[in-house]
Amino acid sequence: MTKSALQIARAAYQPKLPKALATGAVKAVAGSATQSVADQEAIKALFPNTYGMPLITFEAGEAVQLPAMNVGVILSGGQAPGGHNVISGLFDGIKKLNPENKLYGFILGPGGLVDHNYMELTADIIDEYRNTGGFDIIGSGRTKLETEAQFEKGLEIIKELGIKALVIIGGDDSNTNACVLAEYYAAKKYGVQVIGCPKTIDGDLKNDMIETSFGFDTACKTYAEVIGNIQRDCNSARKYWHFIKLMGRSASHIALECALQVQPNVCIVSEEVEAKDMSLDDVVTSIAKVVADRAAQGNNFGTVLIPEGLVEFIPAMKRLIAELNDFLAANAEEFSQIKKSHQRDYIIRKLSPENSAIYASLPEGVARQLTLDRDPHGNVQVSLIETEKLLSEMVATKLAAWKEDGKYVGKFAAQHHFFGYEGRCAAPSNFDADYCYSLGYTASMLIADGKTGYMSSVRNTTAPAAEWIAGGVPITMMMNMERRHGEMKPVIQKALVKLDGAPFKAFAAQRDRWAVETDYVYPGPIQYFGPTEVCDQATKTLQLEQAK
Repeated sequence: MTKSALQIARAAYQPKLPKALATGAVKAVAGSATQSVADQEAIKALFPNTYGMPLITFEAGEAVQLPAMNVGVILSGGQAPGGHNVISGLFDGIKKLNPENKLYGFILGPGGLVDHNYMELTADIIDEYRNTGGFDIIGSGRTKLETEAQFEKGLEIIKELGIKALVIIGGDDSNTNACVLAEYYAAKKYGVQVIGCPKTIDGDLKNDMIETSFGFDTACKTYAEVIGNIQRDCNSARKYWHFIKLMGRSASHIALECALQVQPNVCIVSEEVEAKDMSLDDVVTSIAKVVADRAAQGNNFGTVLIPEGLVEFIPAMKRLIAELNDFLAANAEEFSQIKKSHQRDYIIRKLSPENSAIYASLPEGVARQLTLDRDPHGNVQVSLIETEKLLSEMVATKLAAWKEDGKYVGKFAAQHHFFGYEGRCAAPSNFDADYCYSLGYTASMLIADGKTGYMSSVRNTTAPAAEWIAGGVPITMMMNMERRHGEMKPVIQKALVKLDGAPFKAFAAQRDRWAVETDYVYPGPIQYFGPTEVCDQATKTLQLEQAK
């Protein structure tokens, strides 16, 4: 591997740990019993062996000599900065417990477990990847672990390698799969523990015990840097409106955090669009009004931040997509036989009158994007819908009509951007380097304590790392029932932007001023070395949520 100067220097960074973990010996303190966030009876019936377990907090304790054990680790789903540090923390944690312990990585995600594709992760390998971005140490994949055949096939290699516990590093769907796997192995009394770690740059895997998912901090800082660069260019040329789509299919946390960091002229928050029952035209009109107001002051430029999943939050579009998802799940084979040129008419004939009318009104390109292949979880792939172009084209059309009526006097030219992959594998910020290392180390302690069906938890994260609180939360505590592929399934409940929460309120208090004034902030590159106030800031979201 050819290393950059940053990689070489960054390898020397020693991630910080909560004080309880840094002592090297811990004891697990059990809290009160838990229940699922919703649908308690249904979740309890599905997970009788892993439901209702207590919260766990780790405190400094007596050193205990444990017999040697082997642990497996899987990186699941989309990449997020800090994944390598989770594995580093897990490796260091199990080696601290017993130097004879071994760590096996399954290649290219959960599929590696089923296909028996693995490698031993030794100190030499781990040291090459400390404090680096990406998941390339073992690769990632999106294979869903959901069938007994998969569980049993995975068990074969688990037994062959003498693996005591499996750590699955992933988002809400991956950790749902981890919970199902933990329940299955517990019900069969196979003696295999399963532990999850909370990953997703989207920031929608969080609750009272999971304050933030790892990678969110780094991704937002990376996007905010580039948005800041665009805003500086925008303010220099003064002739373009930049429509910037940001990752976040199911929630607007990234868009909101970036808005708090860079102060754009417009930031759409999907959850607000849904709460206000806004139509697509309502969204377009709100943007066009800002464009017109700025033009009246002679400012024919600006920035608009758009969450990736916006179309699914527009109530009428959401109803259309829900019917499309169910229809295509039930009629996939028939639909695949229809010529592409006839698919639009076929869909229009098959939908309910309301949704048929909405579908027929969409530009052909967007309509086609709504019927493309679903992701492995049965959802429309909203990242393939060019929402930024759809909105700018509709804004241009509305402004042209307003110009004819004398309501608009400016010039409108748009540039389009989608920031997605740029943030997923960035070198982790100091926060994510520390947080991820602590999550991995905590996972090793949960294994040592014999836990299964738990997610690694590190809290109090706006305080210095030494004051962080490490522990575990039962994954069943986060679950509810949702419709997937036309059936009700147990899944971890996604955390959406709270419109009564401090981050959104802080944004809402400023956005009218940002719309009219050009008060851009240019955060600059993620900083690793330098003053604490520059390098070690938590996200604005966390600071506002944790403000005492």
